[in-house]
Amino acid sequence: MNPVKQLWCRVFQTVLRLSVPLLPYRRPKLVDGVAALPAILKGHGCTRVLLVTGPNVTRRGLTRPLLNALKEAGIGCAVYDKTPPNPTVSAVEEGADLYRTQGCQAIIGFGGGSNLDCAKAVGVRVVLPDKPLSRCAGILRVRRPLPLLIAVPTTAGSGSETTIAAVITDRSTRHKYAISDFPLIPRYAVLDPAATVSLPPFLTAATGMDALTHAVEAYIGRSTTKDTREAALTATRLIFANLDRAFADGSDLEARRSLLEASFLAGCAFTKSYVGYVHAIAHALGGAYDVPHGQANAVILPLVLERYGPAAHRKLAELARAAGIAPPEAAAPEAAASFIQAIQAMNARFGIGTTIPELRRADIPALAHHADREANPLYPVPLLLDADELAQLFEQLLDKP
Repeated sequence: MNPVKQLWCRVFQTVLRLSVPLLPYRRPKLVDGVAALPAILKGHGCTRVLLVTGPNVTRRGLTRPLLNALKEAGIGCAVYDKTPPNPTVSAVEEGADLYRTQGCQAIIGFGGGSNLDCAKAVGVRVVLPDKPLSRCAGILRVRRPLPLLIAVPTTAGSGSETTIAAVITDRSTRHKYAISDFPLIPRYAVLDPAATVSLPPFLTAATGMDALTHAVEAYIGRSTTKDTREAALTATRLIFANLDRAFADGSDLEARRSLLEASFLAGCAFTKSYVGYVHAIAHALGGAYDVPHGQANAVILPLVLERYGPAAHRKLAELARAAGIAPPEAAAPEAAASFIQAIQAMNARFGIGTTIPELRRADIPALAHHADREANPLYPVPLLLDADELAQLFEQLLDKP
């Protein structure tokens, strides 16, 4: 990266880091189960709610206990269950139209990160009916309270139940972008391990690696706080201790509960400390090819960590020691290498792979440009990379001949 752009990025990131204590971050109130939601809705004067979810969640019957609880409490519920794996502008518009026509007063996002992000974006369109989502992309462009927003995650990965962000795909431009503002943080979050039990092993692994990516990128960045470092370290330790267990036995509620906690903590960490080039590359791939976000993060993570080199060694070593991967006396370069190798080994055990089969070499210049535009200057990464350097990372993701 040229020195002028590098200076601009670091100045921007420093100003943002210094402003963190002044910004209205908050955590959602945690709820044990969906049975408590009718009382919460009534307490806020809500008699009709929009449930935003996806077809897989509906097919697995996961929303049935919530729908029964709402019906018994006399609370009306309109259901939008067409959220795609990468939520689109059109899905958000359909959800917002349903909210308006059904006279809803609150929104419940139910499912994985895509469903929760769709619910957030629906809330944005409800309060900003004359502002297209594309004009809300970036940071602090909503600036208006959303309707009461409740998140019920059924995966332990995205952390969307506690973050300021919603990631949306524009099919017409094949571009994926984030909307980040404080009103998008849900007011309540239900962390119920029973809701994650039916998640298949591969999705359990991919979403767990998504949470690990959040924790790692938040920890190794240059805008951390004491709280975010502690949250990221704990999340990393919990994921390494429990993801293999949940992958092998989906009914292991203790492991599932620990992974939900890890996802929540990783979300708390990165919503303040931000992510890095892993996410920028994954978002570009998701927009272009609908590559599942957690899977993309898992494949990209070790490549980016290796590219950071010595700039990330000390912090990666600290993560390795916290996770029990390296002994306390291990030197930073060796401990960091052990951490990267442990991630690669997890990907191999879970069948995640090392490439993105959908990626086409001809698309790399445009994808690298999108990743560069998303990441620079916002993401406080250990080592700054420009579009040409990011293109080299995309090249590593191509299927090997």
